[in-house]
Amino acid sequence: MPKPKIHKVEQVAKTNIFCVEQLSLEFSNGATRVYERLRAGGSGAVMIIALNEKNELLLIKEYAAGVEDYVLAFPKGLVDQGESIFAAANRELKEEVGMGAHSLYELKKVTLAPGYLSHVMSIVFAHDLYPEQLQGDEPEPIEVVPVPLDKAFELLDDPSFNEARSIAGLYLAIDHLKSIRS
Repeated sequence: MPKPKIHKVEQVAKTNIFCVEQLSLEFSNGATRVYERLRAGGSGAVMIIALNEKNELLLIKEYAAGVEDYVLAFPKGLVDQGESIFAAANRELKEEVGMGAHSLYELKKVTLAPGYLSHVMSIVFAHDLYPEQLQGDEPEPIEVVPVPLDKAFELLDDPSFNEARSIAGLYLAIDHLKSIRS
């Protein structure tokens, strides 16, 4: 099926972190619509599923303004202009967990709400870790929470582990580990 023809893209609102655009579209059957989307800036984002030498997944607990609570999730952050997803993943891991990785593998690119959000995140598996801390931009220290791999699915019972991207990342990482250990 051919993609709709975009006749016009107009920015209708902008804040420090959001840009709202209207797209005037024409579909292959002649139907026209105006869609709105939140346009992501920058070069995408990464989330890192890190496995240490003790066979533990490294998660973080940090404040999430959207839900006004502390959440347990995998480390994540934006990809800087000109930075590869692997360089960004390693930088974020050093900033948020205090570890770097010699081995990084992209599990999957995911979207959150593609009907109105243009944001794309690469989920990266990291292992062969080494200690290295970089200064991050977080307003308070981040709590690192190691979870034994054999207890990973118990995270699903933890009410603070509720972010959809982290849940998807958990399943992708477990599947990846099964495939390389088979």
